[in-house]
Amino acid sequence: MAEKLIEITRGDVVETVHRGDVVVVNTEGDILFQYGDPEKYTYWRSAAKPIQAFNVILSGAADKYNFSDDEIAIMCASHYGEPFHLKTVKSILTKIGLSEEHILGGTVTSLNPEYALKLAYDHADLNSMYTDCSGKHAGKLSICQHKNYPLETYKELSHPVQQAILKVIAEIADVNTKDIAIGIDGCSVPVHALPLKNMALAYARLANPENLSNAYKETSERIFKAMVNEPEMISGTNGFCTDLIAASHKKLVGKVGAEGVYCVGVKDKGIGIAIKMESGNMDVLPPAVISILKAFDVLTEEELDSLSKYNPISNTNDLNQKVGEVKAVFDIKK
Repeated sequence: MAEKLIEITRGDVVETVHRGDVVVVNTEGDILFQYGDPEKYTYWRSAAKPIQAFNVILSGAADKYNFSDDEIAIMCASHYGEPFHLKTVKSILTKIGLSEEHILGGTVTSLNPEYALKLAYDHADLNSMYTDCSGKHAGKLSICQHKNYPLETYKELSHPVQQAILKVIAEIADVNTKDIAIGIDGCSVPVHALPLKNMALAYARLANPENLSNAYKETSERIFKAMVNEPEMISGTNGFCTDLIAASHKKLVGKVGAEGVYCVGVKDKGIGIAIKMESGNMDVLPPAVISILKAFDVLTEEELDSLSKYNPISNTNDLNQKVGEVKAVFDIKK
């Protein structure tokens, strides 16, 4: 059952409560900390993207097209559609001989509200590359081009690209494929549901792949390296994922998923973290994430200080005056 994770205060009054589930595991899947239900079964949403990107490397597409760290990183991203993001997605498409018309994920504006307003004010001519998932789709298309798979049906679960993703998720998260429920994500490709503790396990192994097979180990290392070397690709300017990865000095990767999912893989500590907010609210995730990282001594005082705006988050009014806080309220006993 979900437990109280976050309170939002206004003055001295708790105005809103967000409940959720948290689990921290090691690379063997042993639970080191839980709050709520570690077996919470839910969709992984975009927090699965770094794992879904495995087959870009395993298939040989990454080597064939000589993908750079920023190109691999954006395949793992929910990016803001800023100019440097568009440039990177365009670079992938150019390398594989395709264009934005081949990305079948739809067209939406930036996830960053301020930048979305700017795009609207500038009357930007949006296309599918602006979509936060366009890097993920470009990665799938690179496999299609490399393997001569059909381009028109890469979104379908029966497509070889999607079947390969399902296999990787099952193996790295230690879940039987028949126990993974499939839905349709916002960007129209299959989305996978599994227990929260298995999401955490996948991230523990992504950051600490020493006991994986050679192919998976090399793939994990390449994806982890890309994400920590190019954190600006993972969300964007003032994005929590970008700021968290950048502040941690290459010791972790973190990735948000829609409807209140967040996963972190911590290098050397050998741990993976998964959180699911029952409300689905993604804006209240940062204090919970940082509280866990602080409790497990992942971040230094200097690193924590650089992320202070996220823990607690200021609750502000229309004049940008602080009127309360968004803060984590659960105890972590290891």
